Amino acid sequence: MNNPSTPIVTYQHWSADWKQRIQSAQIKAALQVNREVLSLYWELGRDIVIQQETSSWGDGLIPRFAKDLKEAFPHLSGFSRTNLFYIRKWFLFYKEQIQIVPQLAGQFASSDQLANNELITLFFSVPWGHHRHILDKCAEINQAIFYLKKTVQNAWSRDVLQIQLKQNLYERQGKAITNFEWTLPKPQSDLARETLKNPYNFDFLNLGEEALERDVEHAMLHHVEKVLLELGQGFALLGRQYKIIVAEEEFYIDLLFYHTRLHAYMVVELKGGAFKPEYTGKLNFYCSAVDDLLRSELDQATIGLILCREAGKQTIVEYALRDIQKPLGVAEYILTQTLPESLRNILPTTEELERELDENFEQEGG
Repeated sequence: MNNPSTPIVTYQHWSADWKQRIQSAQIKAALQVNREVLSLYWELGRDIVIQQETSSWGDGLIPRFAKDLKEAFPHLSGFSRTNLFYIRKWFLFYKEQIQIVPQLAGQFASSDQLANNELITLFFSVPWGHHRHILDKCAEINQAIFYLKKTVQNAWSRDVLQIQLKQNLYERQGKAITNFEWTLPKPQSDLARETLKNPYNFDFLNLGEEALERDVEHAMLHHVEKVLLELGQGFALLGRQYKIIVAEEEFYIDLLFYHTRLHAYMVVELKGGAFKPEYTGKLNFYCSAVDDLLRSELDQATIGLILCREAGKQTIVEYALRDIQKPLGVAEYILTQTLPESLRNILPTTEELERELDENFEQEGG
């Protein structure tokens, strides 16, 4: 007989609870395994450097050691000649920033203990394959740490990380011209500024520079996943040409988003040419209307973003935003990755490459 004080639990709730607990345990186990592997790699990288610098047999150490490990552990991956070179490079790249006590796993020494421990936690939360890609693309520590943080914050897969590295997110993040400093309270202003980029790369839309604004809007709807990836974590698309009614008149917002991290609506207006100061007036109107018609008490102030083919001169943009009370930003968007003039006549065109591939295929009897 059931105890009347015991809450009744359905099978569905009981099963869902255990699935969540098992998944949580799997994640913790995976993180622990990753931490152990990276700890081993770190000690190995340090020891390789020491032996290369101090031992008479240090020359040619990595190829020799990789061969010995292959013979001793034929089914064990992770200790190839290439990977050992990466392990050494990885240690040398971070050794001034990360200090790990070698004798006691999990204990750290640093002049700034808290900062170092936070960096260690971040460092060991990223899989080794991600570390290798970051090593390949990053020339300095701050840039690498930026991608480590973004990987953990956004749960980036290796493919997504590669895209962000290729498109140089580090140089673009937080570079839009905004008035957030005086229109939003801290820390909302800092988070909003870091949310926006400049420029935005929409070359995956497969449009030429002659494309009209409506062509860009239409293509964005057909590539929503890639658009949201480029915009960044937290953007949720609510609609294109989103209709609002003010004083019985209809108005249409190019793109309306809701940002889940900022807890705010975001109005995006696309412009086919260079920035013009009068664009801010229209965007300010849209933000005011969204604040009154859509925003709830739980939402922060609506943010506006003007995306232009050319942002124009920074001083003109800053003047246009200076006395606006709504939080607005201006950034460029790119439809095609342009080449330097000196290279345009050297590299083959897409048509030439396709023709050459067809000819080779025919010659080989395909």
